[in-house]
Amino acid sequence: MFSGIVEEIGTIKKITPSGGVNVYEIAAEQIFGDLKEGDSVSVNGVCLTAEKIKGTIFTASLSKQTLKETNLSNIGTGGYVNIERAMRLGDRIGGHILSGHIDFKTPLRYLYKEQNNGILGFSMPAKFQRYVVQRGSIGVDGISFTIAELNGREVKISVIPYTMEHTNIKYRRQGDMLNIEVDINAKHIERLIEGQKRYG
Repeated sequence: MFSGIVEEIGTIKKITPSGGVNVYEIAAEQIFGDLKEGDSVSVNGVCLTAEKIKGTIFTASLSKQTLKETNLSNIGTGGYVNIERAMRLGDRIGGHILSGHIDFKTPLRYLYKEQNNGILGFSMPAKFQRYVVQRGSIGVDGISFTIAELNGREVKISVIPYTMEHTNIKYRRQGDMLNIEVDINAKHIERLIEGQKRYG
């Protein structure tokens, strides 16, 4: 599980096809103090396994399904990704709980920048509308955001200066694909209500 508070911006150094998967070599700086081989790492909101660690680079294998369903297939060598280590028991949760399982990817419709602030907008598939509410939480490329405004399927988010500076949002351009994870609590509540209706 992750909190949606990005620790640093990593860089994809190399992508190598190998035995039906693509092996990504990702460079970072700050996460290696206690990162071990086999640990989970959020990369643009996708839960990956750090299979090998060498210096300040870790490798992770991405399946065809992961590449199809996330924006990591759209980011090539030299691309910037948001990095967060998995939460530890007792950690503060500065954002909200993220599972690292992407619900959908969608193009960035706009990113208006004013000094260091930003307004980010995208559209969601109709089937996910029921999981989002104004002032509710949503994960975008592994970043925990509060939804500022909802207009039908359009989601608008205010990006504060700190987030703009310390995540890959600052490199984003219109049309770039975003990884979106809706609030997992909304899904659990829906499932509980469905169970009550079914079993009384």
